[in-house]
Amino acid sequence: MLLLAAGGVGHAMVTGLSADVRRVDPFDDLDTDSRPKGDNGVNFLVVGTDRRDGVSAIQKERYNLGGSACDCTDTMLLVHLSGDRDRATVVSLPRDTYTELPPHKDRATGKRVAGRPAKLNAAYTAGGAPLTVRAVEKLTDVHVDHYLEVDFTSFMSTVDVLGGVRVCTTRPLKDSYSGLDLPKGTTKLNGGQALQYVRARHLDGGSDLSRMKRQQHFLASVISRATDTGVLMNPVRFNKVAATLLESVRADPGFGTEQMMALGRAMRGFSLASSEFASVPLSDVDHRVPGLGSTVEWDRPRAAKLFAALRADRPLSAPAAPDPAASTPAASDRASDPAASDPAASGRAASDGDASEQEGSGRDEKPRVEVAPRDIRVEIANATGRRGLGARIDRELRGTGFATTGAPSNARHAEHTRTTIVYDPRWDRSARSLAAALPGAKLVKAPHRGARMKVTVGDPDQRVRPVRAPAAHGTPDEAPMRGDEADCG
Repeated sequence: MLLLAAGGVGHAMVTGLSADVRRVDPFDDLDTDSRPKGDNGVNFLVVGTDRRDGVSAIQKERYNLGGSACDCTDTMLLVHLSGDRDRATVVSLPRDTYTELPPHKDRATGKRVAGRPAKLNAAYTAGGAPLTVRAVEKLTDVHVDHYLEVDFTSFMSTVDVLGGVRVCTTRPLKDSYSGLDLPKGTTKLNGGQALQYVRARHLDGGSDLSRMKRQQHFLASVISRATDTGVLMNPVRFNKVAATLLESVRADPGFGTEQMMALGRAMRGFSLASSEFASVPLSDVDHRVPGLGSTVEWDRPRAAKLFAALRADRPLSAPAAPDPAASTPAASDRASDPAASDPAASGRAASDGDASEQEGSGRDEKPRVEVAPRDIRVEIANATGRRGLGARIDRELRGTGFATTGAPSNARHAEHTRTTIVYDPRWDRSARSLAAALPGAKLVKAPHRGARMKVTVGDPDQRVRPVRAPAAHGTPDEAPMRGDEADCG
């Protein structure tokens, strides 16, 4: 909306559009004195819900949108507009974040209820927009100035009225759950396909965590499309796009015509390079909680630094002067790494054999893997009969970054002396990455097992080899990226 308002359209047009916005009061029942203080910028909490009102029967079938809505937030973004309005920072908040919901007014009964442990996306189910704002402010200590809520219908319609949005992938992406089926390379997606792309949670590389990275790349492409002068400077196109966007958006009462116009005027020079994207640093991607299942825990010290930078209105991805001592791959590493010398080749690496063969050269002999170890969940069973071996393998895998359970078990003594990795074929790249850390291990497919892999140690002399995380498409909490780095170009 702000990018479109920056196109220079008249006050009357924006007033008309603003009048169509449905309103929700996310600041109801919030204690002003206990909220974080505001900063020099403007902070938006943008949530995507799984409401599917208005989705046609044909769309539900074509884009796998059947089933009932969970009435929860599918996506959560904290967007910071800098005080000088020349930068937007988008921080993805994992929906499965483990948190403590504060005492609140129950959304269904209106009664006051005590706080309780929960996943972050449950805040919307329990207390609607007000509890969602409170939960995010409690976690981040960032003051939320405005609230925007988008559902399936507004998302698809906006992409369609923009004429589609391009995405680029380094390998084919196929997910039977969402129906996503994309070839390697650049593809222009319509609204339904774009929804499949940003919703897919069963692709390899960490489920919801890798999905956040795809969403960031998609948003960069949307910004690129929206800043096209053909959209911004053409009043007819502007009105059509903005009206479509606002059909299903809900916003706080304080975000009206004057606020849109003021921010729009200040953002006239906004470009793709003016945006930056980051994700909350994590310490545990599979934190098990009774009654909640698998949750994610934040790396508190690193997360605190990220949100402190937002409050101080500092950029996260400011370009730095070249540092000869920086830990970038050596020329020999880049030459041996297909993804470094040819971005499109990283997709080919997935079919080039065992991950243990994909080694770098030169100063670092650790193999580079396709999926970051911290995104890979592993349980260990010892079938050798050798006391303490399972605990050692668990400890060494966790030491090289894998998300092990920390509680290895004993298995029936194996007849063979080879370690096996049992995995769901949907996480095949993760399995190969794990195999690279366990030389000699055999991969065994087990459909419908889920994201967690099982290592049964059969080799009494099994060793663990440290591995290198991906150079190009790593974990969601890697260094923030600018929009012009995330877009297809």
